[in-house]
Amino acid sequence: MSFAHLHVHSEYSLLDGFSKIKKLMKRAKEMDMPAVALTDHGTMFGVIDFYKAATEAGVSPLLDWRLTWRRAP
Repeated sequence: MSFAHLHVHSEYSLLDGFSKIKKLMKRAKEMDMPAVALTDHGTMFGVIDFYKAATEAGVSPLLDWRLTWRRAP
């Protein structure tokens, strides 16, 4: 049975996240993960680096964007 991590924040995330994309993909490949999702908060700056690193490692990139907004009072 394989595992795909569906909630990962990279160093590009505005609120939290510390994962370096290249190290993340290297580890995902070592663990035979078929896919990994990028779920950074409030930005998509890491999408291109994530996509390139994932495809180079043979891991399917899943792209997501976590947006939080509040209604004005």
